[in-house]
Amino acid sequence: MRFERQSGVFLHPTSLPSPHGIGDLGAGAYEFVDFLAQADQKLWQFCPLGPTSQAHANSPYQSYSAFAGSPLLIDLRQLAEDGYLTDDELEPLDAFSPHHTKYEAVNEFKEQRLRTAKERFDETASEDERTAFDEFCARESDWLDDYALFMALKTEFGGDLWTNWPHEIKTRQSDTLDEYREKLADEIEHHRFLQWQFDKQWQAVADYAAEQGIKLVGDIPIYVALDSADVWSDPEIFMLDEENNPTDVAGVPPNPGDDGQKWGNPVYDWEALEENNYQWWLDRFERLFDQVDIARIDHFKGFDEFWAIPAGADDPGAGVWLEGPGADFFETVERELGDVPFFVEDLGFLDESIAQLRDQFDFPGMSVPQYANWCEGGHMYQPMNFPEQTVAYTSTHDTNTIVGYYRELNDRQRECLNYNLGTEGEEIHWDMIEAVWNSNAVVAMTTMQDLLGLDSDARFNTPGTAKGNWGWRVTDDGIDPDIADRLRQITDWTIR
Repeated sequence: MRFERQSGVFLHPTSLPSPHGIGDLGAGAYEFVDFLAQADQKLWQFCPLGPTSQAHANSPYQSYSAFAGSPLLIDLRQLAEDGYLTDDELEPLDAFSPHHTKYEAVNEFKEQRLRTAKERFDETASEDERTAFDEFCARESDWLDDYALFMALKTEFGGDLWTNWPHEIKTRQSDTLDEYREKLADEIEHHRFLQWQFDKQWQAVADYAAEQGIKLVGDIPIYVALDSADVWSDPEIFMLDEENNPTDVAGVPPNPGDDGQKWGNPVYDWEALEENNYQWWLDRFERLFDQVDIARIDHFKGFDEFWAIPAGADDPGAGVWLEGPGADFFETVERELGDVPFFVEDLGFLDESIAQLRDQFDFPGMSVPQYANWCEGGHMYQPMNFPEQTVAYTSTHDTNTIVGYYRELNDRQRECLNYNLGTEGEEIHWDMIEAVWNSNAVVAMTTMQDLLGLDSDARFNTPGTAKGNWGWRVTDDGIDPDIADRLRQITDWTIR
């Protein structure tokens, strides 16, 4: 679809200010919406919101569910206002840092308090509260029941990967499922309660953002984690064997200069999905668009063709290209859901086939100046050459910050960048923001780290590494009205 010219800021909710070691849906979220409004921005973009796991290095792209929200984002202060926690239970740990999330400490702290909150709800909730909870559970039962059972089973089996569970539960034999539903009823109800609380708090933030004229941009990883309720509860839509173990997994092939990557996510059985009118995907989109206004599709290439690696192979080069669902998939989405607002990640594999699929449905792709050759005239990732139908980013969650990138450039590239942007680099982050905002791109985006002029220490994720990611946080002081005013001035000159 075609978008109006607009701009915004990327900041994942875990990066918001909060006293409890991780950003949440409390005061920091409302403060950031106010910052965006003051800066005359129209978009707030973030990573997937699903529950994460320390086993997967807390990555929001390896979630336990494509439908559920992360309990770590629940604001404990709101639970106290609702009467489910006391002020003493809100006291933060000394170990918490305002600058970086220490996930192990945060998980332990919040888990204890979330369980206490559920116990207090059971003891004290009013009739209206219980009715609201029941209505949520009934409305979302299609995904919530399996997710809550899955999470209860994770606890029952010591956090083990579900493919290692006993055969009867791994393969979802109905009598065994019924036995565990009865045995784990309290734990199942706990996870339903957490999703209700997440949903209430998220909708309140979303409503406030809408009042301020801010649209929310969510994220859709094309693949889901193997260790997820999605694969366990819908094995027929993935390439699994009779024991529900993956036969093929996702990745990318070797390219000049690298050995490829084996991601390990199960790949889809697109023929099975097509036979069911892609219903699982339609349900996924409907759930997401209950939460956000626009969605970025990660690894858009996978809808055109995808690299399938035999699950037992160590070498990513052992894979083969298989045909994705292509236009039929998006025609079905349009027919069932209407003109859905998507951005698509088309970086790295921009061949003719994927460009045709993207353009057929008028989806804007992505342009990132950190991928530019600054010494090559007319290079596609130089801001002055961005096409109109693109979403332009100074940085993304997977790249360095602008300051970090600039410092790591070789001398020749840095000189060419300075020439192209007409700068000496003293405020390279603002220079790049202005260049992206001045481009022809229909949407211009920056990150909170770039607005603050932070270096590589503040990058959010380094692909291919397992430690030190997803932890960066902004402080209350970092959500600075002077920065908002400067961004508003640039926006008023270039976007409006």
